[in-house]
Amino acid sequence: MKFNCFACLFLFLTGCLGPAAAQQTQSPKKRLLAIGAVEGFQHDATSHGLAMLWKLGVESGLWDTYIRTDTQLITKKKLDANAKNLDYFDAVAFYTSGELKLDEEQRAALMSFVKQDGKGFIAIHSASDTLYKWPEYGEMVGGYFDLHPWNTFQAPVIVEDRSHPASAHLPANFTIYDEIYQFKEFSRDRVRVLMRLDESKLDMTNKNIRRKDGDFAVTWVREFGKGRVFFSSFGHTIESWDRPDIQKMWLEAVKWSMRMTNGDATPRPRPAP
Repeated sequence: MKFNCFACLFLFLTGCLGPAAAQQTQSPKKRLLAIGAVEGFQHDATSHGLAMLWKLGVESGLWDTYIRTDTQLITKKKLDANAKNLDYFDAVAFYTSGELKLDEEQRAALMSFVKQDGKGFIAIHSASDTLYKWPEYGEMVGGYFDLHPWNTFQAPVIVEDRSHPASAHLPANFTIYDEIYQFKEFSRDRVRVLMRLDESKLDMTNKNIRRKDGDFAVTWVREFGKGRVFFSSFGHTIESWDRPDIQKMWLEAVKWSMRMTNGDATPRPRPAP
């Protein structure tokens, strides 16, 4: 009986202390600053998209999301009233448009956050329709919006890279109801394209097509200084955000940008048809 009592006590204490010990050794949650500031086109899906990033962080238990509709926290200055600056975060997500109100210190802070600190930047849809007057921002993102010739449609997508964590779960080809951009100041010499439109299934007679090479990248990654940048033009529609496969793409995009996973961002040319 004594043995049984001691055994029970041991099991009880192990059960109580086990979870506490596990919590002590578990990595702390990462922190994502999600910005929905708008100075241009208003997207109905912005709130839905940023809330989805919050939901993915909660459900995965991997990060906490701080959603803002202003750019106040994009700074390295000490802020009052318990406000956090960029030093508090592991990645920043932009679902923005237009010429955001960022002063010189804020611009320098964001570049330092990515290039020197090695943090992450996630550019969602119209983040490429943002800050045209700041060329270094466009260089970081990888290109600027240059119309969407087919507006919102059933977009035929080719997954070029099925090894990167953000696209490995996707089939080689799929369609999605979304608004896909074409880009200017975009080059495969500095980004690794994960997905592009299937040009063989597009109406190439559209008068708004400006790219003559038929290369309509949809999603890409890049190293920028010491940091990681992820961009996708998905996100115009709520239907896109509600797709489980696209939610997983965003989940893996945040994880990759925060260095929880690894994935090749080496630029490469467009694969032959």
